[in-house]
Amino acid sequence: MPHSISPPPSSSPLDNSILPDAPAIPLDADSQSSSESQDVDVTPKATHAQGALPSSTKLEDMFEDDDDDDDEFSSSAAQTRADSSSQEPMYRPPARQPSTKPTDPETMKAFYQRLFPFRPLFHWLNHSPTPGADFAQREFAFTLQNDAYLRYQSFATADLLRKQCVALVPARFEIGPVYSANPRDRKTLRKASAFRPLAKELVFDIDMTDYDDIRTCCAGASICARCWTFITMAIKVVDVALREDFGFAHVLWVYSGRRGAHAWVCDRRAREMDDQKRRAVAGYLELLKGGDKGGKKVNVKRPLHPHLDLQILRTHFAPDILAGQDPWSTPARAAHLLSLLPPDASLLSALRKKWDSAPTRSSTSKWADIDALASTGVADAKDIGRQLLEAKQDIVLEYSYPRLDAEVSKKLNHLLKAPFCVHPGTGRVCVPIDVSKVEEFDPDEVPTVGRLLGEIDSWDAAHTDVQGGED
Repeated sequence: MPHSISPPPSSSPLDNSILPDAPAIPLDADSQSSSESQDVDVTPKATHAQGALPSSTKLEDMFEDDDDDDDEFSSSAAQTRADSSSQEPMYRPPARQPSTKPTDPETMKAFYQRLFPFRPLFHWLNHSPTPGADFAQREFAFTLQNDAYLRYQSFATADLLRKQCVALVPARFEIGPVYSANPRDRKTLRKASAFRPLAKELVFDIDMTDYDDIRTCCAGASICARCWTFITMAIKVVDVALREDFGFAHVLWVYSGRRGAHAWVCDRRAREMDDQKRRAVAGYLELLKGGDKGGKKVNVKRPLHPHLDLQILRTHFAPDILAGQDPWSTPARAAHLLSLLPPDASLLSALRKKWDSAPTRSSTSKWADIDALASTGVADAKDIGRQLLEAKQDIVLEYSYPRLDAEVSKKLNHLLKAPFCVHPGTGRVCVPIDVSKVEEFDPDEVPTVGRLLGEIDSWDAAHTDVQGGED
């Protein structure tokens, strides 16, 4: 897959080399239980049991390569082996009929049977190759093809999760927290407080629609290379803050499938944060506050916090905002720029007169006009230089600083779409983004599920002889 992070052949895509050890999960603490939404138990009771592994299990046994074997753990105890032995064979259709919907049930069933990386997902969430509470007591939520939403699903192994996905063919599924008890058993607990979220990755959501009031090339669900730069800048800024300001080391960025990106902070310290700490981190990165659509949205104290003195934004502002978006090209947009400047009547009048006389003047030129006119002495204020410097700093932040959906980050029990799911609208796979090459990432080049399955079908056809055997 283009732009995904490709590990060495001997390791899984999201292995333990980039993730911390699993935390010890306390099971006896009491707290207020989280709210429930619609949940339907659709898995046979046999799948609820957690398969235990003998203490003599060898690590190398967990990664045995078998062309036609999808068992997650071939060395597991009888319960897990019994579940795996009954699983259906690899899905190899002779041909699939084309569909107008990128995520029709037939396509999604083939995707879950042939492509979805259930084993790496298990290793990532479980923090160990041996099944444990980090995975078995983790909530999964399924969005079905008929838009039904099933919450509080849980699975002892990756193989059981795979079987459920193949059986239900969800349009997508989401990942929630690790609970103090199995999510499927929450209604059988004597005390509601005995069921509470304990740990989950600290997550962030960046969506292009939050930039609609400042991007000029697209709107709504549409994106292009010019406005995708907003997401690129946001990833750079948030990633630097998470690593340098908070000291996190394991940050996974994932393309949302259409117009945004998600961050999963996987450090143990981040996973064990309570809601108060999560709100504090989200608040640190939440800059645009107050102001209606036409008002001033950035009001930061001076001197600027070191986090806000970002060379990243200054580097992108001129080529990607001023030239790429041309945000003040129309009289209405130019009027908004004037409203963000110091209320100096003489300076504003001079700027308005200059811009009215040249309606097509570019945003780059208008930005330069501010300092040029102020230097001629037209302004009334004596400290206009300082005021303009601070105003222009705020404008740079308003047009380039990340716009996060902060509510996603503030709650421990919030669910977020799993990596490698398929976006139902575009059919694109939610692939990881390599931060070191984030400027090379192109959402238009992300493969669709139909394209990937087609490539597999073509390969199978080319490597199957007339008798039906394989080369």
